[in-house]
Amino acid sequence: MGSSSGTIVHARTRTPRHVLLRYLSFTLFVRVMICCAVLVGLMEVLALLEQTTPILQRHLGIQGLMLYVGLRLPFLLSNTLPFAVLIGTLVMLTQMTLSSETAILRAAGLSTLGFYLRLAPITLVLGFMGVVLDDQIAPRSELALAVWWNRTNPTPENGRAFWFRDANQIVHVSYAADGGERLGPVDIYTRDREGRLTGTLHAGSAEHTPAGPWILHDVSRLSVRNLMVQALPPQDTITWPISLPPTELIRLAADRPPISSRLMFARLLGHMPSNDTPAYLKAGLLERLLHPVSLLVLLLIAMPVLYIPPRTGSRSWLPVWCLGSGLLFIVTQGLFRAMGNAGLLPPLMAVLPGLIIFTLGTLSVLLRNETL
Repeated sequence: MGSSSGTIVHARTRTPRHVLLRYLSFTLFVRVMICCAVLVGLMEVLALLEQTTPILQRHLGIQGLMLYVGLRLPFLLSNTLPFAVLIGTLVMLTQMTLSSETAILRAAGLSTLGFYLRLAPITLVLGFMGVVLDDQIAPRSELALAVWWNRTNPTPENGRAFWFRDANQIVHVSYAADGGERLGPVDIYTRDREGRLTGTLHAGSAEHTPAGPWILHDVSRLSVRNLMVQALPPQDTITWPISLPPTELIRLAADRPPISSRLMFARLLGHMPSNDTPAYLKAGLLERLLHPVSLLVLLLIAMPVLYIPPRTGSRSWLPVWCLGSGLLFIVTQGLFRAMGNAGLLPPLMAVLPGLIIFTLGTLSVLLRNETL
């Protein structure tokens, strides 16, 4: 009887905690998803205002518009998730505070730390969802969108030129067409281990064959040895020994598209051609790894709304200050990341300072409110 009564008492004391955890988690998740839907909807409308005319000019019709919206959705979701977590948390905690739910829970013994610890698990779940979006879903959807957009382009020769590195070669491609199956004029610069130029190759075009290899057409070459330049005989066609599929060339042609962690590691190790600097890749890996932590910081920034005075009610400016602080945190992280991309800061300094500064600042505000 003693052990069974102890089990009953333990179950009674444990159940309310689980009920409160489920309630807060479900409420926050719903608020964040609603905010995500609103923000993504607004961004999709703005994107369609810009892209509707080109899509209709290519005679892609309503199906093309729907395809564009669907392929763009994962990227927009991953970008709006931090804003949705911030706004959703502020809305939920403000509603709970104004409806006296917070006061009731505090009277029952729940502290600010207790609120945070019960909201942290669902925030981590949202953070890992964001990592999956950034690392697996968004890169594939953006690549599919870029391939479709390139394949339906009636004037690919007006497309964007791009550079990339492949082992000891630097390659310049004037444009890509037919979903990456055909390339415009290609220039290849070969270097030795010390980085000195050893040869150049110019091809009028390049074509990907169904069998796999690339074929360069109308080839002219120069050889550089001991500061002496020698023109080699021109050739109609030669094989280009590069293992890149057409879709990867479309990815290289895009302006900083989202890429997976696997591809980042491959580019860092030199196993895949790259048009990104090592600093950009390292900072991107760290940012992706710490994405759940950044959402926890946004959750912490929203916690001061629990201290809205009862008499102030909806006239309080505290939610506005918390929203501004959260937006400032996101902007600051972006500025640090931009400096890291430019090589002005090491990768760790491009990711960690914002997290530390805003965590300490918010903790000081919470401790001050606790002592008042």
